[in-house]
Amino acid sequence: MSVSLHVTAFRPADEFWHRMKTIYDTCEKSNIPIPKEVNEFFGWDPPGDKPGMEVKMGESMAEWYDQYRQGYEIDVTKLPKGIRYIRAYLS
Repeated sequence: MSVSLHVTAFRPADEFWHRMKTIYDTCEKSNIPIPKEVNEFFGWDPPGDKPGMEVKMGESMAEWYDQYRQGYEIDVTKLPKGIRYIRAYLS
């Protein structure tokens, strides 16, 4: 069994994001196919409990390791504009 560390950045949800999530949730609860435009908006990944729009971290994140540890190093000065949340999790 292996464990992976994931780090994801988010812009806060705005009014449009909340409207799209409402459509997504309503379709899912009603067993109605989710419209292509809504799936594309969320990058074909269910919005779930995300606090907003997922943003690629690009060059702001790099793998880091030393003799005993490994992980990621995030240069906060290089984060894309508007990032408010960074979520790190093991899976």
